[in-house]
Amino acid sequence: MNAPVPDQEAESSLMEHLIELRMRLIRGMAGVAIVLVVAVPFAKRIFEHLAMPLLAALPVDQAQKMIAADPTSGFFAPIKLAFYLSLFVSSPWLIYQAWCFVAPGLYRHEKRLAVPLLVSSIALFFVGCAFAYFAVLPAVFHALTLFTPDVVTLAPDPAKYLDFVIVIFLAFGLSFELPVAMVIVVALGLVTPQQLRQSRGYAIVGVFVVAAVITPPDVVSQLMLALPMCLLYELGILASRWALPRKRAQA
Repeated sequence: MNAPVPDQEAESSLMEHLIELRMRLIRGMAGVAIVLVVAVPFAKRIFEHLAMPLLAALPVDQAQKMIAADPTSGFFAPIKLAFYLSLFVSSPWLIYQAWCFVAPGLYRHEKRLAVPLLVSSIALFFVGCAFAYFAVLPAVFHALTLFTPDVVTLAPDPAKYLDFVIVIFLAFGLSFELPVAMVIVVALGLVTPQQLRQSRGYAIVGVFVVAAVITPPDVVSQLMLALPMCLLYELGILASRWALPRKRAQA
């Protein structure tokens, strides 16, 4: 029997990877679809919970409701929220499918570092979103209502409110990934923990600039993003020293 031709082996290996990728994508989308089907019947109630930070900040003499400028926004906003929630809840499953696809090509030491990073990234993203919902949104809406003239009724459109909240969630969820990003750049040899410590002043300035860019134009949300990121920067320095070999961390 003739030995396989190298080109045929490469083509066969590529097809196997593509089949594996398709299977992982299908499983990932199936997980999102299952969560979406479960969430849609509760979309209205979920949206009401999401609106609580705003409604709680409204004056007592003001109607605790939103106004749908578009007749369809009252329907599509909860459905859209259910879709976002399905992505949010199923993100660990999606990351697990991605991990199963790339893990066979990693070395043992890379797997030892990748698993804690993946778990930490998921946990930090959830913590960032929780911090945004329970601390940032109430503070932001309290500040908005405090400085809103009495002749103005604060009753946003549901769709625009949802877009505003999603931006806040993404801003805080992704920003809380800062320690993971720092460990990765140190692991790649781009910087050292010592260099990160020496650049602390520049990093703080950069954090406030980033917070001003990615958050809505209000001082409250900017400060509530910048201050935790400064603490997360310090956590990233400690994590990079712990995650890497001692000799390299001291370089």
